Amino acid sequence: MTETLTLQQAQKLVFASQGIFTTRKNGPAIEQTLLTIEKLGYIQIDTISAVQRAHHHVLWSRNPKYQNAHLDELLAERKIFEYWSHAAAYLPMKNYRFSLLRKNALLKGEQKHWFKKDLQLMELVLNRIKNEGPLMAKDFDSEKKTKAWGSKPAKQALENLFMQGELMISSRKNFHKVYDLTERVLPKDIDLRTPSMKEYHRFLINNYLKANGIGQASEISYLQKNTKTKIVAELKEMHYSGELIKVKVNEIEYCALPESLTLLDKPLKRKQLKILSPFDNLLIQRKRMLNLFNFDYQIECYLPEAKRKYGYFSLPILWNGTFAARMDCKADRKTSVLHIHHLALEEVLGDKDAFVLALCKELEAFKEFNNCAEIQLHKTSPSDAKILINKFLITN
Repeated sequence: MTETLTLQQAQKLVFASQGIFTTRKNGPAIEQTLLTIEKLGYIQIDTISAVQRAHHHVLWSRNPKYQNAHLDELLAERKIFEYWSHAAAYLPMKNYRFSLLRKNALLKGEQKHWFKKDLQLMELVLNRIKNEGPLMAKDFDSEKKTKAWGSKPAKQALENLFMQGELMISSRKNFHKVYDLTERVLPKDIDLRTPSMKEYHRFLINNYLKANGIGQASEISYLQKNTKTKIVAELKEMHYSGELIKVKVNEIEYCALPESLTLLDKPLKRKQLKILSPFDNLLIQRKRMLNLFNFDYQIECYLPEAKRKYGYFSLPILWNGTFAARMDCKADRKTSVLHIHHLALEEVLGDKDAFVLALCKELEAFKEFNNCAEIQLHKTSPSDAKILINKFLITN
């Protein structure tokens, strides 16, 4: 049996599963940060710093009390760890064992990493860390600049050792990775049982559906190499056993956990306005966004400037349950100015005045989050929106 959900119901289920519309919660802010990471399953790490980096931005979007230091603290407390999800990510330490399949495959040569292994250099790097303690890539720069000991090969050796599980990231200093032996980083009580392939694929399915509400095999296996066929088989088995149900949205079939549908009975504060990161868990899969939200989104920083329509780093803006605008902005750390280079309103936007009021209120919080003292708006589409927004910004 397949249940039919309206598009609005499906969107509500996705929003509720993502924890995107937050309510103020009691307890320490760092606990909410950890709960958010565990709920979402991963937080993508990104180096682009036009505004606060993606890993901070995603967490701030869901936890108004979020502080950038939380990730460093949680890493130091061994409650999260760095590894590869579909991309480089912070992951809940309680899920550590599910990283072991990839690590073991890389260690045994059954799977290839993008860096070629220099086994002699890897052994030298590993021995230095054993003897000297945690080190960064730059700590190898002072070595004699031979073909083997250049800083770039040493960095590759570190990454190979990291990816195959012999090293972990113990901390970061000014965003630079600090590597240490895995046994010195892991908590003593960590579960080190390597999951079976069946356990692993079940984990991917459950993890994805808890975080996203509904999903397809192609979405669950997104950038997870060689998993789609097995995930399709597991989805069929789980549906047959009643562990999940099938739902249809606009004639497209998805899977969901039965208990997730109870989220449809809970209220959702759709009126909140959210300025999201391009790498937010909610919208990282573009085809899914088009199907469920009719939002055709692309990060244009990878395009030549002449081909950009919205700007270098355009942030999606969610309001009243709809993707209502895109905002290309950059935080100038030297002058403490948040520059909005281009704010483009979507055609679906209804009450423009209400949207602008909500946006200006959220911009104040976003300005502080980016350690800025002033906002400068340079361009809007349509152009007449600039007058209205500037009016609200000055008033507020």
